[in-house]
Amino acid sequence: MGQLFAAGWTWASGGIVATPDDANTFIRAYVRGASTSPALHRAPFDFRTGGSEPTGPGRNSAGLAIFRYQTGYGTVYGHTGNTAGYTQFVAASGNGRRSMVVSVNSQITPTAHSDRFTELRQIFDLAVAAALASD
Repeated sequence: MGQLFAAGWTWASGGIVATPDDANTFIRAYVRGASTSPALHRAPFDFRTGGSEPTGPGRNSAGLAIFRYQTGYGTVYGHTGNTAGYTQFVAASGNGRRSMVVSVNSQITPTAHSDRFTELRQIFDLAVAAALASD
């Protein structure tokens, strides 16, 4: 039997339970500003040097609770994350019409799983390519 712990002990990682469809619906609405005023929507999109953890595809920049991923296929906005048993990447195009969710049932980190993490970042990149192919 695996180790048991309270998900809330992992900071925000354990604070919500969502299906990939839930995450997809959320990121599309968040990126296009569907649930906030224009002024509130602009604030998180003031990006600085920085990256998500684990690193997302392409060149990463940090906003307020959202990251910008500039890839060879285009720019998307979203978030990565991981905790025991999970690694996630969710992002959407700037207009929120295209999105991607990558969910892996293993915690893959750059330091502990360098080869697997390199492969995972390639999958993130392919997800961006597929989502933006017809945008």
